Amino acid sequence: MTHPANEADLLRRITANPDIFGGKPIIRNRRLAVEHVLGMLAAGDTPEILLQGYPWLEPDDIRACLVYARRLVGHERIELPLVESAET
Repeated sequence: MTHPANEADLLRRITANPDIFGGKPIIRNRRLAVEHVLGMLAAGDTPEILLQGYPWLEPDDIRACLVYARRLVGHERIELPLVESAET
């Protein structure tokens, strides 16, 4: 039985190279940006579809993108519209 990688191991898969996408976060120094993976997932693509479309991509690469995004959002504070509950 394999054990899932911990967050530190997963985040080592996220790299940056100034020569690729202007230094945006990419997966294992390849020409696939983290934001592209997240965009495909947000659009409804499944991890299986991504793995088929990028044969070199591994399930832990996708998990690494999600961990990276969660870490970024965890530090982010933005002004959102306040939703007030309707009183009945």
